[in-house]
Amino acid sequence: MTRLYTLAATATDVADYFSAGGEIDIAVPSETIEACPGLVVLEVNGRRILKQMLWGFPRHTREMRLRGDPPGRIGLVADLTNPMWDTLVVETKYRCLIPLTHFANPDGTPGEKTRSWFSLEGQPIMAWAGFCKNTSEFGPVYAGMTMDANEAIMPYNDRMPVLLEPHEYERWLHGTIKDVITFQFRAPPPADRFTIEHTDHLWRSGKLPPTAQPQASLL
Repeated sequence: MTRLYTLAATATDVADYFSAGGEIDIAVPSETIEACPGLVVLEVNGRRILKQMLWGFPRHTREMRLRGDPPGRIGLVADLTNPMWDTLVVETKYRCLIPLTHFANPDGTPGEKTRSWFSLEGQPIMAWAGFCKNTSEFGPVYAGMTMDANEAIMPYNDRMPVLLEPHEYERWLHGTIKDVITFQFRAPPPADRFTIEHTDHLWRSGKLPPTAQPQASLL
């Protein structure tokens, strides 16, 4: 799973879509990469709240500690048995929904890779299954869970985000660890549900997918 996605919608649009309150006057980043801000929807006292957090939990390795290096970032949850996640994923208070409209994978040769974007047909906003927490190192942060890619994404990456259907939001936010495992290891959405936009925009260009504005107008 790559580390680049975009949310082509306003915070108000997102709050309305998820029936969430909170920070609806915040600006939505044009794109999100690890260590940069993104929006998440979480539940507090039975109410859905929209908040801005940084993408990526602090990551310490033994070598980093020995060298005295500052923590790195990790924004993808691939192995639920990793000690970094094994207690976090059990507690429902750490669950969140990550709104996005497109995610990208690099295409091409090293040094000249371009952006290929993926979105779900008929679903103007997608919800990525995520976890969030307040950390001493970076403050509030979040990460997204990944799964095996489908046939549309496999040529670019063998992992993809765990995308939830609207009727699954409650189960994700309140389900058991067995539900979490089921979501990660179930079959991915069918390839024919995805729209793929190939571009000649270089990977570090900062340019959005061509459908980003039309996608937002659907809301």
